[in-house]
Amino acid sequence: MSINATLLGQAISFLLFVWFCMKFVWPPLMNAIEERQKKIADGLADAGRAAKDLELAQVKATEQLKDAKATANEIIEQANKRKAQIVDEAKIEADTERAKIIAQGHAEIENERNRVKEDLRKQVAVLAIAGAEKILERSIDEAAHSDIVNKLVAEL
Repeated sequence: MSINATLLGQAISFLLFVWFCMKFVWPPLMNAIEERQKKIADGLADAGRAAKDLELAQVKATEQLKDAKATANEIIEQANKRKAQIVDEAKIEADTERAKIIAQGHAEIENERNRVKEDLRKQVAVLAIAGAEKILERSIDEAAHSDIVNKLVAEL
């Protein structure tokens, strides 16, 4: 009986050990394993979300870059239009100034021409009187001389 008693004692001890493990050791181990599995699953889910977020951020960055390029192109186009407008305005202003200078030149030439004509008329009158004096061989008084010169200037 001693073998049976030993076996029975060992079986009871084993059953007590199994019961003790199932009651006190197994639940904390299972909880720790389940917690670890949950943490790993959460970490993998977070990594998946992070990858999706990164992909979305890259798509948004690409879209923003396209928008920025489009905006830059619009600004450049507006600047080119403004540049052309400024050049056109400068050409118009230069043409106006040129026309003004030419008109002033023509007016000065006309004034000079009139002045020269007047001087020539006076000189012709003086020469005509000098010629008439020589022909008549007499001198005309100054008042008569001036009167004749003014009449000749008016006629010319």
